[in-house]
Amino acid sequence: MSPVAIGAAAMGFGGLLQALVALGGLRRHRAGIMREWRCLWLGAVAVALYPLAFYASMRLAGVTIGTLVSLGSAPLLSALIEYRLDGLRLSRRWMIGAAIGLVGMALLSLAETGGHGVGGAHPLAGALLGLGAGFTYALYSWTARRMMQRGISARATMGATFGLGGLLLMPVLALTGAGFLDSWQNAGVGIYMAVVPMFLGYLAFGYGLARVAASLATTLTLFEPVVAALLAVLVVGERLDPLGWTGVALVVLCLLWLTWPVRPGVAMRKAPAG
Repeated sequence: MSPVAIGAAAMGFGGLLQALVALGGLRRHRAGIMREWRCLWLGAVAVALYPLAFYASMRLAGVTIGTLVSLGSAPLLSALIEYRLDGLRLSRRWMIGAAIGLVGMALLSLAETGGHGVGGAHPLAGALLGLGAGFTYALYSWTARRMMQRGISARATMGATFGLGGLLLMPVLALTGAGFLDSWQNAGVGIYMAVVPMFLGYLAFGYGLARVAASLATTLTLFEPVVAALLAVLVVGERLDPLGWTGVALVVLCLLWLTWPVRPGVAMRKAPAG
């Protein structure tokens, strides 16, 4: 069973679990969810596309590049979405941090393209898919945050968004997931990913998203690709040359730069009316 199919199954079943535990909230907030149907559908489509792009990126570019580009680009794209749709002005601090992160991801891609690593066979195609995954991640984070700001509880928002996204993934699973139950190993991996990262992980993510901006929530998840890159080297056996390690270091520096405590309103300011 391919990683893309496993990812689609995990996100699909994890999303349905989100909806199941949120049934009470979905009933209470049904009217509000119906009012926000545009945000709901936009977020659900992004949820459905995310695992397809993310796991295809890792398959083509390797775990290190696929994960770092997918999750490393999400905070930058999230801030751009907030800039375009919420009228938030990007500060000099944010632009410096974004530049550091982009240079880091470029160095990682160049390291793999130059043939020094042992990741995937198509690093540039994988990096582009990673950017697509980062955009869908940022997009469903923004739509969920918008629904919460309009009075819908975090649990109902995540249940509706991920439940509908999970339903959209079912046809994909039907076409690509024939091997899901062929072995206990495949089933075990799929069940673990559905319950732990996709269900419990996104419950925690929704809790945090109700309290901080989408751009900050996605920025904090930059810890994930850094850990994934280290595990790819230590466990999977991928290699990074000095150029690639410099890219990893710059992504970490971007995370520290963007999350270091500053005075309220310094990171991004609301653009003045008119």
